[in-house]
Amino acid sequence: MTQEAFSKIAPTIPTQPGVYKYFDNTGTIIYVGKAKNLRKRVSSYFNKNITNYKTHELVKRIAKIEFTIVDSESDAFILENSLIKEFQPRYNISLKDDKSYPYIVIKNEPFPRVYLTRQPVNDGSEYLGPYTSVFKVRELLEFIRRTIPLRTCTLNLTPKNIERKKFKVCLEYHIGNCKGPCEGLQSQEEYEANIRQVKNLLKGNLAPVIRQFKEEMKALAANLEFEKAEQIKKKIEYLEDYYQAKTVITGLKGGDKDVFSIIKNDDIAYVNFLMVRNGTIVQTHTNKLETHLDEPVEEVLVYAIERLRSTFNSDAKEIVVPIPIDYPESDVKIVVPKAGDRKKLIELSEKNAGYFIEELKNKERLKINRNVDQVKVLEQLQADLQLQQLPVHIECFDNSNFQGSYPVSAMVCFKNGVPSKKDYRHFNIKTVQGINDFASMKEAVYRRYKRLKEEQQPLPQLVIIDGGKGQLGAAMEAIEELELHGKITLIGLAKNEEEIFFPGDQESLKLPYSSPSLKFIRFIRDQVHRFGVTFHRAKRSKGTFKNELESINGIGKNTADMLLKTFRSVKNVSQKGVEELAPVIGKAKAQIVWNYFHTDKEPQKD
Repeated sequence: MTQEAFSKIAPTIPTQPGVYKYFDNTGTIIYVGKAKNLRKRVSSYFNKNITNYKTHELVKRIAKIEFTIVDSESDAFILENSLIKEFQPRYNISLKDDKSYPYIVIKNEPFPRVYLTRQPVNDGSEYLGPYTSVFKVRELLEFIRRTIPLRTCTLNLTPKNIERKKFKVCLEYHIGNCKGPCEGLQSQEEYEANIRQVKNLLKGNLAPVIRQFKEEMKALAANLEFEKAEQIKKKIEYLEDYYQAKTVITGLKGGDKDVFSIIKNDDIAYVNFLMVRNGTIVQTHTNKLETHLDEPVEEVLVYAIERLRSTFNSDAKEIVVPIPIDYPESDVKIVVPKAGDRKKLIELSEKNAGYFIEELKNKERLKINRNVDQVKVLEQLQADLQLQQLPVHIECFDNSNFQGSYPVSAMVCFKNGVPSKKDYRHFNIKTVQGINDFASMKEAVYRRYKRLKEEQQPLPQLVIIDGGKGQLGAAMEAIEELELHGKITLIGLAKNEEEIFFPGDQESLKLPYSSPSLKFIRFIRDQVHRFGVTFHRAKRSKGTFKNELESINGIGKNTADMLLKTFRSVKNVSQKGVEELAPVIGKAKAQIVWNYFHTDKEPQKD
């Protein structure tokens, strides 16, 4: 939009507080801003004295301007941030943080469980967090498990079920991690008291937790239960020595506080957030932001504060910052410390931001070094296998089955020496009856490269078959049927000796066990094995596979599962007599199973 075009609409722009939106000629929002005085603020973008190149680029792209009038600057601030979150305009500050953060959930159920989740749902449960790292959450949960006895089972502990004696205590009860609410050994009131302790711990409020433990310890000692009192004493020491040593930074008084610092380098800003509760730093997090219009550091900091407080559900009424800012929430106190504990917190926040920046630089350096190292490994692999091309694209196949049944195949893909997980593939074997590793391998390889050929996708320079000459020969049959012979190099990796076979060769290639090439091939092989086993387990857990034993008339899924669990395979079951099967599934069903596998024999008699 030109200055001349803007001058025609300028008088129509309101002078009240509000939010303005700039659209380009495609109708896309490219910038959202707030203002105390909309006309004054928008007019500043069309000032002839503007020297900022990025602002000029923005103004050139403005085709339409829209306004939303609000009652106050605070309302404008809230609306602006919600619009930026929703539309993510190109020229607004962008927060480089797309993580999903973990929460600790206190489940809405009788005798609530406490566990980690990344997906809060509106089910009436209480969600504490989010937290900045899964490691921190797991550490907190482990600490709670050591300190406060809570159940971890998924039993439906309704009063009716407990009264009917439907459940029995498990190992967790016997080792002291649970007090047995499933058998009515712990009351709902006592359990709720434990949940309150959990909430205090997660909020950094240790005093009431320690106080309750001391009361319990005194009561146990008065009843001469010294061993139990000693256990409580150890929990108190654990709290004081471990938890406080890790998290308490200062005895700062005066309620909850959010501490922010900012380091800005050109178009990149780093904002650190310390969440201080009851004198304890319970959260710390640093975000990277990209600025696009040379926004002043104060504006970037205000934007980051709103986003971080929203993300981490903070309602602290005091914000500690290194520079004066115009923060529109009237009930929040802004403190810019010159000395004292708050100043120390700012310095600590800046130290965390600096550490974050150094970590990013180190990761970038490691990434560059890793790329160099991977190229060296690929060059060594090319030399060791005498490949015509550098194997920048490698694929590896493996078969998987469960106790001699239910075959599947898996393929992993490596590009430039690193896993390309989006290219990993699973194969449900469709054309092979029973267990036939060779035929299964041929089917998987054929289906993979038939598709790549039809879609005219790049072929790998190297294909690794996890198996010996038989599997390699079967895979080579698929390649020849697809007329890809000479376009892909196949090798087989023998499972036991880790020898490498080429199609048609009688002798294997034995690389030194510690050679980079063999280590890399083993790593790829381990990846495909893990990928295949994970797929197989997932299918079994979903009941995708049907146990052969279930096809026996009179034998259900539970009985079949008991047999497999005891005897490990269908083949082993088929070789057992009635007297061996009967202790597991009963005499009548044992006879049915035996008859199924011995139809040409007389039924066994006692």
